[in-house]
Amino acid sequence: MFLLAQQGLEMPDRNEGAAGCVQNDGFCPSWIFDNFDRYVDPFLQHIVLTVVPVAIGFAISFGLAVLAHRRQWLTGPITGVTGFLYTIPSLAFFFLLQPLTGRGYLTAIIALTCYTLLIIFRNVTTGLGGVPMEARDAARGMGLTDRQLLWRVELPLALPEILAGLRIATTTTVGLAALAFFAGAGGLGAELDADYYFKSNVVVAGGLAVLLAAAFDLIILGVQRAMTPWQRARAT
Repeated sequence: MFLLAQQGLEMPDRNEGAAGCVQNDGFCPSWIFDNFDRYVDPFLQHIVLTVVPVAIGFAISFGLAVLAHRRQWLTGPITGVTGFLYTIPSLAFFFLLQPLTGRGYLTAIIALTCYTLLIIFRNVTTGLGGVPMEARDAARGMGLTDRQLLWRVELPLALPEILAGLRIATTTTVGLAALAFFAGAGGLGAELDADYYFKSNVVVAGGLAVLLAAAFDLIILGVQRAMTPWQRARAT
């Protein structure tokens, strides 16, 4: 500073440096710090756009999977319908629903829910179908009814497969929810679209989406480990 003053040079202004960084669409830590609050509401919206569809999709898929487990002939038709819904491009799905449900959360949640059905249905049916026949025979030998067999034997043994499907559906939904702003539902995707040339904006909005997916994955994995202690004992 003293040498610059002796030479008659002006001190560089930190604000000018930050402004230049923003003007050049660079990565600006000072801008991120000053504007981080703008991402709070979109982040909360993104959580809603993930949790609600996954919860609804799990309830629907679980019920259909249990029904198909009892009546095997239903597996093919249900897989076909859920598979067809899964293949519809997300943007097309949002726009196709808008004449019926309008712009907003309802359209986004319906579409995002449909994308969870195939993943969860397949994992639940795979988990239930993978229960060893010896375990079923032993349960029936103890006098368990079909309902007791399902809840006390089959579902606990199928739980790792079921929760694995839930993890995949959740992380997938976090990614698809970034496109929900096309349906007028907001979320982090709206922030990305607002200024996708600005590196700081892309890093924060995209980074929050990645962190959200990782957080949900770790939470479900923790629940799985807590609910399946026999797997930990087997590994030990």
